[in-house]
Amino acid sequence: MDKLKYALLVFLGACSYGILSTVLKLGLLEGFKVEQILGGQYFFGWCMLLVLMLIFSRVRVSLKQIGALLLAGIPMSLTGIFYSIAVEELPASLAVLLLFQFTWIGVILEAVWERKFPSRNKIISIVVLIIGTLFAGGVLEQSGGHWTTLGVVLGLLSALTFAVYIFVSGKVATNVPVLSKSFIMVSGALIILFSVFSPSFLFDGSLAQGVWKYSIPQALLGSIIPVIFFAIGVPKVGPGLGTILGAAELPAAVIVSVLVLREQVTGLQWFGIILILVGIVIPQIAGVWRNKRQNKRRFTETADHSA
Repeated sequence: MDKLKYALLVFLGACSYGILSTVLKLGLLEGFKVEQILGGQYFFGWCMLLVLMLIFSRVRVSLKQIGALLLAGIPMSLTGIFYSIAVEELPASLAVLLLFQFTWIGVILEAVWERKFPSRNKIISIVVLIIGTLFAGGVLEQSGGHWTTLGVVLGLLSALTFAVYIFVSGKVATNVPVLSKSFIMVSGALIILFSVFSPSFLFDGSLAQGVWKYSIPQALLGSIIPVIFFAIGVPKVGPGLGTILGAAELPAAVIVSVLVLREQVTGLQWFGIILILVGIVIPQIAGVWRNKRQNKRRFTETADHSA
């Protein structure tokens, strides 16, 4: 049951990421730029985590751990940068499809790290997730549309960096308290983001114009909740299962866009969402069955030994 609890945290963190696209669209509709909203997201997220860390997690972290966590934050911001540019270069459905290649990339990263072939349940889950993504992203119902080589490359890079981010969340400095770990990782992400996108939102008047109404929710949903939940959950469930649970981002994105933006979703897209949820659940059910079999075997062996 403990593993299911941690799996739920990763699932909820992924759902939190899924809501970001709707908040971003609302900000763009009001006339703000991606770099303004994204910059505000990481800046306000960094400030909130700083306050939380100073209140609840005043611990000494070694320079080696700080360096490792700063580097671990880099793929977090790179995912947002690569994906935001890919969305501008490609049809939204294709950009989503490319991003969601992180599911199998994460499983491969774990397999290489542990030098162990992925389990049959994980492979089945990945196949179901990929098929579900094709339907949920609306790829099968749209024509090719305009696309560029740059967009495809950046879309695939966003998948790679997101998989790496989930992987390092479960491997780097796992003994550092979660708030301190999350703050340092977001610090690394903020440095990279401001190296690519100018922090213009701080002085161009967009804060007074209301970009904070979108950046603060983005900070909560993209830089605090999922970062903390991943830092807690991924080390317990493993990076491979963590990336599978991360696929919850797409169903959450579609459902929230329907509720908030009143976007139309076809029957095939709903079918894809159901497939994604099935793909997420497969490893969880397999784990429960495996634990039941092991407990039953132990009980039988104990009974035989007593007799």
